Amino acid sequence: MYNILICDDEKDIINALRIYLNDSQYQFFEAYNGKQALDIIVTEEIHLVLLDIMMPVMDGIETLEKIRQFSNVPVIFLTAKSEEVDMILGLNIGADDYITKPFSPMEVTARVKSHLRRFLYLGAGELKADILRIGGVELNDKAKQVMVDGENISMTPTEYEILKLLMEHPNEVFTPKEIYRRVWKDNPLGTENIVAVHVRHIREKIEIDAANPRYLKVIWGQGYKMEK
Repeated sequence: MYNILICDDEKDIINALRIYLNDSQYQFFEAYNGKQALDIIVTEEIHLVLLDIMMPVMDGIETLEKIRQFSNVPVIFLTAKSEEVDMILGLNIGADDYITKPFSPMEVTARVKSHLRRFLYLGAGELKADILRIGGVELNDKAKQVMVDGENISMTPTEYEILKLLMEHPNEVFTPKEIYRRVWKDNPLGTENIVAVHVRHIREKIEIDAANPRYLKVIWGQGYKMEK
């Protein structure tokens, strides 16, 4: 059973998402503002959060900031087209993805399944004990741990999977679309910004100077690579 928290101040939106995600494996929790959402996440084992941006009491941006202080649970923002600036800010502070209103049922289902699969996979214990090293960066896939120069680095599941992909193929350039296709397991249309934000987060965590990276390089007009 997977526990999904839907947080939106519009009851009709919550009801629609429950209908779209109708699956016997899902148990739903509802919240109508960020404060209610935080109370649920603290007391329940939540596997994924669908989070609206514009809400009373506590909006989605502030809620996400507080979630990321103690949890790496996947968070998908629910946004209107007019909220693009807020959506980018959300990605910058730790959102994994976003879905634009009005929702496509197929898109909602695919995104939720993709993030649940990756999050739960990262928590599994039956994975091979691979250790990838590039310079001072070490990724232990069994322990789901990233070390940089001997220091443990906290990463979201999405950041971890992107880094793992690039470290498994050192010096190979991946386009943003290919990264999205492999990590999100989804159609990569219009996803370049999402990938770019996550790559920037990774660089800030593994590089001494993110503006002059040693490892995670941008190949302009082509994509990204981990340089060995």
